[in-house]
Amino acid sequence: MMRELIVPTEKIRNIAIIAHVDHGKTTLVDAFLKQNNLFRDTQKEMSQDRILDTGELEKEKGITIKAKNASIRYKGYKINIIDTPGHSDFSGEVERTLNMAAGCLLLIDAQEGPMPQTKFVLKRALHLGLKPIVVINKIDKQFADPEKALSKVSDLFLELATNEDQLEFPTFFAIAREGKVFDSLPSPEETKMETDATSILDKIIKYVPAHTGQSEAPFRMQITSIEHDDHLGTYLIGKVDRGIARNSMSLVLVNHKGEKLNSGKISSIHTREGLDFLEVAEANPGEIVAITGINSTEIGATLCDPSKIEPLVDIEISDPSVKMKFEPNTSPFLGKEGKFVNYKQIQQRLQKEADNNRSLKIEEGDGGYYVSGRGELQLSILIETMRREGFEFQIRKPEIILKDIDGKKMQPIEELIIDTPEEYQSGITKILLERKAEIKSVDASNGNVRITSNILTYNLFGLNNQVVSLTKNQAIINSFISDYVPYIAQENFHRNGVLISMAQGKTLGYSLNTIQERGELFVGSSEDVYEGMIIGINKFDQDMEVNPTKGRQKSAVRMKHDEITQTMLKPIKRLTLEFALVFLEKDEILEVTPKNLRLRKEFLTKNQRDKHRREMLKVA
Repeated sequence: MMRELIVPTEKIRNIAIIAHVDHGKTTLVDAFLKQNNLFRDTQKEMSQDRILDTGELEKEKGITIKAKNASIRYKGYKINIIDTPGHSDFSGEVERTLNMAAGCLLLIDAQEGPMPQTKFVLKRALHLGLKPIVVINKIDKQFADPEKALSKVSDLFLELATNEDQLEFPTFFAIAREGKVFDSLPSPEETKMETDATSILDKIIKYVPAHTGQSEAPFRMQITSIEHDDHLGTYLIGKVDRGIARNSMSLVLVNHKGEKLNSGKISSIHTREGLDFLEVAEANPGEIVAITGINSTEIGATLCDPSKIEPLVDIEISDPSVKMKFEPNTSPFLGKEGKFVNYKQIQQRLQKEADNNRSLKIEEGDGGYYVSGRGELQLSILIETMRREGFEFQIRKPEIILKDIDGKKMQPIEELIIDTPEEYQSGITKILLERKAEIKSVDASNGNVRITSNILTYNLFGLNNQVVSLTKNQAIINSFISDYVPYIAQENFHRNGVLISMAQGKTLGYSLNTIQERGELFVGSSEDVYEGMIIGINKFDQDMEVNPTKGRQKSAVRMKHDEITQTMLKPIKRLTLEFALVFLEKDEILEVTPKNLRLRKEFLTKNQRDKHRREMLKVA
């Protein structure tokens, strides 16, 4: 069996699928897997969509978070398919995996055309010399314009190509959710014909080159990702650059400077067959493998034969732009809901994340850890993952990361694209102008409008919630860092004051009935609160202390019927992670537990807050 799994280099093709969020790349991978008899008719995968999105949060949010790979056997060839995330916050996953591929499938939505993330990833792919194949997908959408989309793709290649050969590329048209691919733009009648996606596979075999590494040369492989197995230990995953990987082979692990990090022997070799890793006796150049036996957390390091230590160029990962501070929970409810609560446990979990994700940076300081990433979404995914694992901790207000460029303090600026129904154009334009965005273009088509602007990353905080609320979740928002500009201190966005609990205990409907007239509540009746906890938003600018645990004074007078009916509480605003991170001020903390999200003041008592305010005024 092992011998049958070993594939010669010339029969291996490695291709990455890159696209913007929801342009259909994971769906196209589904078609490849199902149409090549990877599953039996009775297997659950045959009735599933987005087969490679196995993570719980990936399924909930409908996005790819982790890059994954699968393989199919087709006409005697093995095609390794690398499915990459489409959201800009996870572009570090794209950057670390593109170097395993020799070609790329670029998927473009026939209605939306190329998007900011498409441009970024294509630029990286062309820089690495990947052979591109373009697929214009979703040609059956009501307002699809495949020819216009293809024209914009051609303009993008003119802008990004590093040589003239890259200006010529194969093009396909697809309805990926139906598994249909066409060599040329079909008529509406032709889209109803029975066809499949195999024409793309034929083109991959002919157009994407095989790996050129020599099997006779000393072994070398760069680590592009790491996975952990309870029985076999650490999997070091990458593409064999040269030589043949064999069991019991002695290897040295070095960084990009050639400095030794570790050494050991290969205890097992695994290659991808379909969705699974299967053990093989050896693997040829060009094969994507998972090796055990050598401990490492160094993504980008090179495994070398000791006889010839030649490290590969380090993997380039773009700098993070947003950071948050993670701390052990210090609220009065510490330890009531979480399984992992202490400093050491949080430290180990964050370090594990950093070991597996080079786009995240972890730095210790001031009683906690500063976690830097690409954006709010990437960091909120980490927060949500940890709370589901049983961790309890607290988060400070997100901050923009400044860069020192030629001695000047610089801040990130992003290209922002909002697609929305025309009726919301004026409202969105108002929001953008309030956030000091520079509107570059407004394109209207078929009742929809696309607003393209430049906006500081700092001014993006909270915009998603505003636009989603305004458009009733009908807008599509995309952005990506386009440049760095000189830093100028920005004004904080106006936010009303908050309602702060002055007592600890259970909330009572009687007291909430009065408090709700002063603002919007985050808590309902019979919920646990503590002193200093933020339980709502005030109608006015200033903060207000309230007592949500206060009950009706006992008396011999029976409560009137109209008094009882007046205690009907209004619907409350339940905290979401996305809202809470944007809502936070510098003197506030987000408490995160497996069961709850709570906002609180840094100083819990009024006396502590007043004292701190006086000290700040003295310093000023």
